[in-house]
Amino acid sequence: MRQLSKWRAAGVRVGTGFVRACAVVVVSMPVPAVWAAAVALGIRWGPGNPWSWLAPFVLVCGGTLALSRPVCRAVRHLVARWTGTVLPAGYRQAGPVTRMSTGYWWNGFGYERTRRDALMDQKWRVRWADPATWRDLRFTVIVPFTAGLAACVPPAGVAAAVVGLGGAGAGVRVVGVLGLVVAVATAPYAWRLLGPVAVRFLRPSPAMALADRVAELTAQRADTTVAQAAEIRRIERDLHDGAQARLVGLGLSLATAEKLMATDPEQARALMREARAGAVASLAELRELVRGISPPVLTERGLVDAVRALALDVPLDVTVTADDGLRLDPPIEAAVYFGVAELLTNAVRHSGATRARVSLSRDGTGVVAEVEDDGRGGAGARDGGGLAGLRRRLAVFDGTLEISSPAGGPTRVRMAVPCESS
Repeated sequence: MRQLSKWRAAGVRVGTGFVRACAVVVVSMPVPAVWAAAVALGIRWGPGNPWSWLAPFVLVCGGTLALSRPVCRAVRHLVARWTGTVLPAGYRQAGPVTRMSTGYWWNGFGYERTRRDALMDQKWRVRWADPATWRDLRFTVIVPFTAGLAACVPPAGVAAAVVGLGGAGAGVRVVGVLGLVVAVATAPYAWRLLGPVAVRFLRPSPAMALADRVAELTAQRADTTVAQAAEIRRIERDLHDGAQARLVGLGLSLATAEKLMATDPEQARALMREARAGAVASLAELRELVRGISPPVLTERGLVDAVRALALDVPLDVTVTADDGLRLDPPIEAAVYFGVAELLTNAVRHSGATRARVSLSRDGTGVVAEVEDDGRGGAGARDGGGLAGLRRRLAVFDGTLEISSPAGGPTRVRMAVPCESS
């Protein structure tokens, strides 16, 4: 029985490997097929035809350029699916196309009469100036002679086996048997060369990675500036509408009480009592405002105690687990704290949850905060939403946000920020 299981597992490996090798051949060989077709076309027209060399040249160049990006996309998909290695495309994104007051369309490079012409001109300008285009062309030329040739061995062996075993002579049948043996022996391994070749030649170059990082940091800086401006406006509005208005009323009450002190002491004392109540309310509002900027418990006792205090104020059954003595830099503690606060608020408002769990721990590179609730699920980082904003705020610290929220729940959100604990 055990031997049968081993043979079955070996058969699965051979079958899976053969299918993957055929997929690699299909993906990597279209460009050589175009080259072969161009050469055949030139030979057919003959040397006397003036187009016998120009048309194949145009076909080779145009076909290679047109197929390079689809081939690279397919290779990235196969590598990610088979090996789990994600290769970022790194293509430059085109900017917006704007219509000017003159009626012309500006695409970042020049003016066009119609939006369609502006988009077409922008597309090709961006593509020609993109280093990823030349990276894709290089990979499209290299992959057929590396991973493509290796992947051709199992299908070629099967083809030889079909032809040989169907032949009449003994020598032909021997060739067929050898072809079958080669196909079976190489099928589990022939496709594996695609991963290393793709990682070596298809990943973004250091210059491209640096350009992407600069663009990312520029976007983060813009998001941070917008968030700071919005926070300043919120603080100003809260002060103007709350504490400032109460303090103005307090001053008026005290001025009136001062005038009434000699003529109507009882009314003056009543106004002073109202002023004292207004002072208490103003102090409470100021404390609430300060707590929204930086909670005192976070500053004084750290992230863990601040999250535990937050959990007591949430109308959910919240369980908090944390590593002992977890202390971080104040900006990172604030980012993680307000991230946990926003996730718990979302659980109360949108998910219909009754219980939640918060976990704070260290990993090999920094701090990890996980929030899980038993709500209805369906959460996602939509453009302009709170989770998208949280992801941008964490990105300032090179942090990441991972969301798992299938329909019906549960919702799990994992925040990871690289840092050193103190």
